[in-house]
Amino acid sequence: MTPAKSEAEILEIDGHEVRISSPTKIVFPEPGITKLDVVRYYLAVADGALRGAGARPMVLKRFPRGIDQEPFFQKRVPENHPEFIDTATLQYARGTSAEEAVIRDAAGLAWVVNLGCLDLNPHPVRAEDLDHPDELRIDLDPMPGVDWSQIVDVAFVAREVLDDVGLVGWPKTSGSRGMHILVRIAAHWDYTQVRLAAETLAREVENRAPGLATARWWKEERGESVFVDFNQNAKDRTVASAYSIRPLPDARVSTPLDWDEVRERRPAEFTVLTVPGRYAELGDPHAGIDDAVGTLDGLLRLAEELGPADKPPRGGDGSGRRQSTMPLIEIARTKTKPEAVQALEAWKSTHASVVEQLHPADVLIDGMRGSSSLWYRVRVNLQHVPEAERPPQEELLADYDPWAGKTWPGPLLDR
Repeated sequence: MTPAKSEAEILEIDGHEVRISSPTKIVFPEPGITKLDVVRYYLAVADGALRGAGARPMVLKRFPRGIDQEPFFQKRVPENHPEFIDTATLQYARGTSAEEAVIRDAAGLAWVVNLGCLDLNPHPVRAEDLDHPDELRIDLDPMPGVDWSQIVDVAFVAREVLDDVGLVGWPKTSGSRGMHILVRIAAHWDYTQVRLAAETLAREVENRAPGLATARWWKEERGESVFVDFNQNAKDRTVASAYSIRPLPDARVSTPLDWDEVRERRPAEFTVLTVPGRYAELGDPHAGIDDAVGTLDGLLRLAEELGPADKPPRGGDGSGRRQSTMPLIEIARTKTKPEAVQALEAWKSTHASVVEQLHPADVLIDGMRGSSSLWYRVRVNLQHVPEAERPPQEELLADYDPWAGKTWPGPLLDR
């Protein structure tokens, strides 16, 4: 294997010098892709990547210890950032603020890769107007047991709904198991209105494709369906943008598609090694997205017609916490996903008769956002287990506290 440490390489990009440290460091061991290979990939698809992430404040999702270790999320731009990196100060719901990086050219792409970023995670707003999103994001998130054909079916239902309200959807693979559909909108509506529009679309997709799609926010209630994740449009949320490399062993890429490709192509086809050739031959299927700006008027009218969405019941203990209608037990809380899987396997080994009755979507391993990184919660939904055979809630097999030692500065100190 190539040593992680090697002499830095200086690249001349768009008239800027960008220093790439440890250029021969292996980032993806299976295909043998180095850090410099990742930079060159982004330079090869720069126009498309910037169409998705350029001119937008972004959270830096950094993988300094490799793709098999948890990343950390950095909102604040490093103090020593070069002059070709712009910034924008975002106000967060907690009352804090952060000056985030804004990239505008290929040199900016190379710079964020040098920091250890693989996927690009921009906010749905432009740096020039931080209060009004110009992109509505539809995230089709399949539950366990759902295959690609079902995701595709739901995508076409979503396209039909968009057509009915006068909007144009631009599909792309998520780079993992799901699909994203992006919609350019005029920057006239605030986050609350955009999220309402996205939730309305999700509800209408569920109405038209019951059993295939769901707008239910609570994971244990979805079954084997595709969740139309409207909450990705909430303020402070980001998703991997077009041409982002995902931290999977095959160096998979979130790749824009034409609608006539959606049924035929598969996410595994699109990697760091294959996408540059596709891009050189076909160009960017999303090249026209900025010329297809639409209005949310139709979705907001539909929201009025559908009425308020059902809200989950609250607990009766005065805590105000949601009370699930499903028979859930919690198995573990862990710092890493491998630890979560290990805890789940340990639980399965002592409850073999119960495991035989579970459906794929009954096992819930959720990545939860901590203060600067993910942590994992393991739960089991016992809805398919006869009540007399359901094991009780037991002591957690692991009880990681992601907030241990965390202090919360007041708004003035944080700014």
